[in-house]
Amino acid sequence: MNKINGYTEEEATGLIEYIYTGKNAGKTLSYLFETYGREHSRAKGSVRNYYYAFLKKQDDQRVRRILEGKGLAAGAIRPFTEEETDELLGKILEGRKKGYSVRRSILEASGGDEKLMLRMQNKYRNLLKKQPERVEEAAKKAGVSGQMFLQKRLEREIDALYARIAEDLKRENALLRAELDRLKQKT
Repeated sequence: MNKINGYTEEEATGLIEYIYTGKNAGKTLSYLFETYGREHSRAKGSVRNYYYAFLKKQDDQRVRRILEGKGLAAGAIRPFTEEETDELLGKILEGRKKGYSVRRSILEASGGDEKLMLRMQNKYRNLLKKQPERVEEAAKKAGVSGQMFLQKRLEREIDALYARIAEDLKRENALLRAELDRLKQKT
């Protein structure tokens, strides 16, 4: 089977047509990734990642042919510099010090620019997940309890663990009930 980054050529063509048609109808990429994923039993994030990887594969003639005339392109990824990251953390922590939520702090730091706000929010989540010690250190410097950030993260992880355990127990309980019913029918 002739695949492009894991999708068949037919699937890739279908996705690109879906995105092209949806964008021309005024739909957001986020919406299109979500709906395409739902319709094709794929995660929104995996559809998004595939789409951007596909757009970058311009050296492949099949990709160029599928994209021809569509005008679909991905903007360059601009990572945060260390200084921008420190500034972002400082602004969020200053907002937290005033009692603002993280979202409100980011909204103010972004000046209402939705794309920048999303970038900042994603960067902050990434910092919390991958560099919690950096967030905690910045919080100490700003005079904000860094523990509150880590505590909320830990609480979410605990909640997710309970949910997974509960789901496993529900499945196991359903299997046991089915087995019990089956045994009752035999007697």
